[in-house]
Amino acid sequence: MEDCKVLVERARAKDRDAFARLYEMVYVDMYRFALYTLKNCHDAEDVVADAVADAYNGISSLREADAFKNWIFKILSNKCRRRLKEYTRKTSELPDDLEKSGDFTEEFQVRQAFSRLSDEERLIISMHLFAGYTSREIARILHKNENTIRSKESRALAKMRQMLEE
Repeated sequence: MEDCKVLVERARAKDRDAFARLYEMVYVDMYRFALYTLKNCHDAEDVVADAVADAYNGISSLREADAFKNWIFKILSNKCRRRLKEYTRKTSELPDDLEKSGDFTEEFQVRQAFSRLSDEERLIISMHLFAGYTSREIARILHKNENTIRSKESRALAKMRQMLEE
């Protein structure tokens, strides 16, 4: 696969194929991040599509080619945050492909515990685990103190562990 820097430079020159290759490199992680954050596959697809469109239109503003993944995930995390604010009530909708029979799989239990977290807790954990942001970067994006982010993440993970033990 071509070097990310080369692809970014080509994408800045509006080379659609180069941008498509960059997108292929991050799509799975972007979708997973959005799905776990929003708990809704349709909304996840929508915010990923919106983020990619914004990234394509704004690729010329990307200062450092090495920062492409962080840059596109920042766009995505902002889209997810806006979508979470739009929700008027929490939804308990889970992806259709989850096993819903009497014997719950470990994956289902983890997803169920994750879905019980607050919107902010899901966003913080998703940003850290799926997008690879540090607590300092998350704090900057969410306009919060770095220690607050670490505390909220720690409490959220403890909540999930407790739910899984029940």
